[in-house]
Amino acid sequence: MGLFDRFLTNQTIAPTTDVAASYAPYNLQAAIGGMLYGSQTATREQAMSVPALARARNIICSTVGSLPVETYNHFTKEHLRPARVLMQPDPRIPGSATYAWIAEDLLFTGFAYGQVLDSYSESDGARVRAWTRVAPDRITYQLNANQTEILFYRVDGAEVPLYGVGSLVVFNGLDEGLLNRAGRTIRAALELEKAAELYAKEPVPTMVLKSNGTNLTPERITRLLESWKASRSTRSTAFLNADVELQTLGFDPAKLQLNEGRQYLALEISRATGIPASFVSAETTSMTYSNMTAERKALIDFSLRPILTSIEQRLSMVDFVPNGVEVRFDLDDFLRGSALERAQVYEILNRIGAMSVEQIQEEEDLIR
Repeated sequence: MGLFDRFLTNQTIAPTTDVAASYAPYNLQAAIGGMLYGSQTATREQAMSVPALARARNIICSTVGSLPVETYNHFTKEHLRPARVLMQPDPRIPGSATYAWIAEDLLFTGFAYGQVLDSYSESDGARVRAWTRVAPDRITYQLNANQTEILFYRVDGAEVPLYGVGSLVVFNGLDEGLLNRAGRTIRAALELEKAAELYAKEPVPTMVLKSNGTNLTPERITRLLESWKASRSTRSTAFLNADVELQTLGFDPAKLQLNEGRQYLALEISRATGIPASFVSAETTSMTYSNMTAERKALIDFSLRPILTSIEQRLSMVDFVPNGVEVRFDLDDFLRGSALERAQVYEILNRIGAMSVEQIQEEEDLIR
């Protein structure tokens, strides 16, 4: 130190973070959630074995996959022609299949992953040209010492680059995923499905044939049970000798209230997925066209919106589109009203000069 350094005021240099050097932030809640849920989490196979949840998944994911992808200028709201990578991310399969599976990953696990197949050159912005979906169970990652940032990802155990071809496109969900937060409900519904299958195979309570005479050999017991089963498949009336007694154990399906239990869990699944209960037949209502339109709006607002937002905002980042351009799913066709309602709206818009006849014809696909 120099002589005059003693008279200088001590200055504290604020720590800085090189954003480009950190691959991705890590939400510690994911690890905490895993510890808290423990064995109460469910697997995809278990979830898809429950009819109500399978229907909810198909409605949500197939709807997301069927929605057109559009791009707009954020400032002028001008409609722009979407790039091919947005409409068909993987050139080998339709875009609807990619987005449907991305939506399922976000719904079930809270994360979705894509891997870059091709990208443009640096002079063209180095944007993604093609990518494909990667199942979440193929992904692992390495955290830093503080467990706050992901240093790199692995696909099937092999480390992937941070950018360019082979790197990952990460879609972050807005919660910990259905398999975690509703795992107990899914497992309970699966057990009810197993109970229903059991009683479908054996539609009476568990039966025991008790010998009141001498002990029978294993061979005679086997022949007796096979004969009993064969007879019950051809007639409902049975005859027993004095040395054999029929006893029943357990309860029949009516006493177990299997139907009521399955209906209750279907309602719980509709709550967990945010889907209107009528979509999974969890409640009986008289459905008209008008309230069907309201149900579709509720489906968008409370079930699809988190998934759509996660996908839209990730695709609006600079590795897909230029600054000032945003990606959105087109909901107009999905939420369009009846022909009478649309005609009334068009009549008003045309009268005030907001839409011309040609624009109305184009909107209704009447121009050939």
